[in-house]
Amino acid sequence: MDRSQKQKVVESLNRSLQTQSVVVITRQSGLTAGETADLRRKMRAAQATFKVTKNRLARLALKGTQFEHLADLFKGPTAIASSVDPVAAAKAAFDYANQNDKLVIVGGALGGKLLDAEGIKTLAKLPSLNELRGKLIGMLQTPATRVASVLAAPAGQLARLLKAKADKGEAA
Repeated sequence: MDRSQKQKVVESLNRSLQTQSVVVITRQSGLTAGETADLRRKMRAAQATFKVTKNRLARLALKGTQFEHLADLFKGPTAIASSVDPVAAAKAAFDYANQNDKLVIVGGALGGKLLDAEGIKTLAKLPSLNELRGKLIGMLQTPATRVASVLAAPAGQLARLLKAKADKGEAA
């Protein structure tokens, strides 16, 4: 890789990191190409990215971003998982690391806050943004359903009462 290619990689990674809310640093010693492709598929499904990086280039790309303090974590064979959703990358990386011991979570950051491996694990256990939206919509719809059933109940009772009176009148 020549100097101009390295510069393009650094600029691209820097632009990508500017828009992300969470970054997870991993070590993937011994992952095969197939396993890495599988991990990338799972990351894409979670709307996250996974990029194997050269440590020196990654440290340069971190400059000027909110993740600048992660530079010390880049030692050995590292990769970056990131996402806009604060939970997606952590959840996908954690789930894959549980299935494959060749992937180890080193640490990361949520916004400007540095997280160790346990912090990433805790973050991965939180519900995703879409799950929270679903729960919120469910909570908002429940009271409306209850109000409609309460308002409909007297009308239903009145109809049953009139029917009972009509049936009683026919019997007499």
